[in-house]
Amino acid sequence: MRFTSTRRAAAAVAATAAILLLATACSTGSLSGSGSGGDGASSGSSDSKVTVGTVGTESEIQDISKFCGDKPLTVALADGFGGNSWRKITRAIFEKEAAKCKNIKKILYTDAQGDTQKAISDINSLVAQGANVIVTFVDGGEALLPTIKKATEAGVKVVPFVGSPGGTPGKDYVDFVSEDIKTYGKNLADWTISKMGDKGNLVMLGGIAGNSYSQAVYDGVMQSVKAHPGIKLLNTDGPVATDWEPGKTQQVVAGLITKYGNIDGIVADYGGGSVGGVRAFEAAGKPLPVWSANDSNEFACLWYQYKDAQPTYQIATESSRNWVVEAALHKGLAAANNLPNNEPSTYDLQIIEDSTDSSKMPKCEKDLPADAILSSGLTVDELKKLFQ
Repeated sequence: MRFTSTRRAAAAVAATAAILLLATACSTGSLSGSGSGGDGASSGSSDSKVTVGTVGTESEIQDISKFCGDKPLTVALADGFGGNSWRKITRAIFEKEAAKCKNIKKILYTDAQGDTQKAISDINSLVAQGANVIVTFVDGGEALLPTIKKATEAGVKVVPFVGSPGGTPGKDYVDFVSEDIKTYGKNLADWTISKMGDKGNLVMLGGIAGNSYSQAVYDGVMQSVKAHPGIKLLNTDGPVATDWEPGKTQQVVAGLITKYGNIDGIVADYGGGSVGGVRAFEAAGKPLPVWSANDSNEFACLWYQYKDAQPTYQIATESSRNWVVEAALHKGLAAANNLPNNEPSTYDLQIIEDSTDSSKMPKCEKDLPADAILSSGLTVDELKKLFQ
C-alpha cells in the first residue's frame, strides 16, 4: 500500500486489508509432519531447554558450535520482505552463521515481498521441504500466528525475530528474539525531542504499512511525546509508511513537507531509508530537521556533507542490530537438538552515534557502499562483496 497525503484514507484501507489477511491466515490448511520436523525433533516447544524472555546485551551471544548438534538439519530464513539493504545484510549474516555447522545440509531462504499471504505460503512451503528450523521476520504480525503454530505442531522449531507474531514464546514457537523495540523508539524520540528544544513538529517514519515492528517503535515514540507537551506529532494515526525504501521515503517525505511546511524532528526505524528523506528536504530547500534512526553508512556520510551549512542539523543512531538473527538461529538449533540455550531473547540497545557528542561521532566510511551497516557484524570486506 502506498502512502499519500490522504494518509487517513490509506490507513483505513490498510486496516481493512489486515482484517482480510487475518481471516485468510486463520483459514490456512493444517500442516502435516511430512518430514518437516524429522530427525527426532519433538512436537511443540513446551519441552524445549531454551530459556525464554530474558533481557541482555549483544556480548551475551554465544558461539554457534554449542548448538549445532550432530544430526543432519535443514534451516531456513523466512523473510517477510527482503527488498532493502538491512534485509540483505541480515540474510548474509544468517547464511554465514549457519555455514559454521557442518551438519546443516541445507540453508533455505524465502522472500514474501511484503505480502502477508505469500509469507503464510512461504512458511507452509518450508515445512513441506523438511525445514527443521525456521527463523522468520514476521512483517505480517498476528496474521502469521496460526501458520507458525501449525509449523510448531508439525515439529518445526520456529523463531520469529524483530517482527512479532504475538502468541506465547515457548509454547507457540521457540522464542521471540529482538531488541526492546518500544524502548528503542522512546530512546530515539527522547534524544530527538531534546535536540528540538522540547518544542516543534515531529514525524515518525516506519516501513511497510501495518507491520508490527514499526508500530512498536511508534508506541515507544508516543511515550516520549506524551511527556513533552510542546511537541506535536504530525502522524497521529500510526507510523508513516515508507516501505523501508530510500526512493519511497523521498516521495513520502516530500509529501509531508508540502502538507505541513515545517518539520523540526524525525524519528525513523530505518537509517538506510532515511537518506531518501534527507534528499527530500534538500530538494525542497527546507532546513534539515533533527533526525534519529538506526545506523547506516550513507546516513552518517550525509550528516558530514550538510553539517557545516546547517549547524542545527544533528543526528543520532542506535545499532541496526542485524546480529540478532544469530541469536534466533542459535535458539532454533538448540531446540531442534534438545540442547540448552540461555542467550537473551531481548537485547538492550543504546545510542551509538550522536553528532552532538564528541565520543560518539557518526561513522562514515567513504570506501564502503552507501548501504553498508557498520554495526551489523559483517567485516568491511564482506560488506564490499555483498554490495558489489
